[in-house]
Amino acid sequence: MRFLIVEDDIAARVVLTKYLERLGECVVAEDGVEGFEAFVEAWEGGKRFDVVFLDIMMPRMDGQETLRKIREFERSRGVDPFTSTKVLMTTALNDPQNVIQAFHEGGAQGYLVKPIRKERLYAELVSLGIPVD
Repeated sequence: MRFLIVEDDIAARVVLTKYLERLGECVVAEDGVEGFEAFVEAWEGGKRFDVVFLDIMMPRMDGQETLRKIREFERSRGVDPFTSTKVLMTTALNDPQNVIQAFHEGGAQGYLVKPIRKERLYAELVSLGIPVD
């Protein structure tokens, strides 16, 4: 498994990495610009990510824009929505509008509210068909 964690908050990055590193390789980016660059680099290097975690609120490029760019990149490579990279949005906001936008416009598969709880994270991964045992 390969995970991309795109998160500007260091504590959230550390927590996600701690929970995920036993399941596979974790690559970390501090904002959407770095995250999109890491996504493209991994794709072009033949080492696609299985799941991308995107914080909604970030400097330079927020999670919504990063998700749009990821989906545009995938479409330009002929990837259909059923085989696109799994994306989980993360947010500290109790903001249903942002979550709805990520699902309907961006094709996110789920979301996690911060602080991230291990049980909820693993439940989301299992719902995506990713084993956590």
